[in-house]
Amino acid sequence: MRIVVAEDLYLLRDGMVRLIEACGHEVVATAATGPETLDALLRWRPDAAVVDVRMPPTQTDEGLRAALAARREVPGLPVLILSQYVEQLYARELLADGTGGVGYFLKESVFDADQFIDALERVAGGGTAMDPAVIAKLLSSGSSSRRLDALTEREHSVLALMAEGLSNQAIGRRLFLSDSAIGKYTTSLFGKLGITDDDNGNRRVLAVLAYLNNP
Repeated sequence: MRIVVAEDLYLLRDGMVRLIEACGHEVVATAATGPETLDALLRWRPDAAVVDVRMPPTQTDEGLRAALAARREVPGLPVLILSQYVEQLYARELLADGTGGVGYFLKESVFDADQFIDALERVAGGGTAMDPAVIAKLLSSGSSSRRLDALTEREHSVLALMAEGLSNQAIGRRLFLSDSAIGKYTTSLFGKLGITDDDNGNRRVLAVLAYLNNP
């Protein structure tokens, strides 16, 4: 994969570059400010980008706004936000276009290299990779839609784990359920969310976006 890394702290940026390249991927550009981030994303159109939220010049939300601007120009451009903060408004905007290829992790929640690379690869593949803490923050700030209200407690649990990017097998292990049981729950929740086989897109991604981007 061709990766762009946008992080203003040199040691963290250099560490991510070394890790990504050690795992066989190529870092085509790095950025330390918001404007540099937008320029790199539009110039290289990478397979995925790792972007910090708060970057110079104002250390507020330049990184995330650069990612949003780039995705408006290049719909579906895969972006993994890696930050110390949850910016709820912009996180919802990141999810709102419904194209997938998005991830949002708090830096303190990334415990090992495998977890980080796995999240990056899932995002590059058009999926989602969401930190449970980010999910909780987003859900606490929004109201549930009628379609989500129709889900059972178990279906909510399955969908929450799906939002983290877990496979059916991994969800089954977490909930101590068989693969066939998870398959039945996912089929049921897809139906309740109005997501059919004919939808243009990955049904799991569409379900996750409906879950996280409540009106």
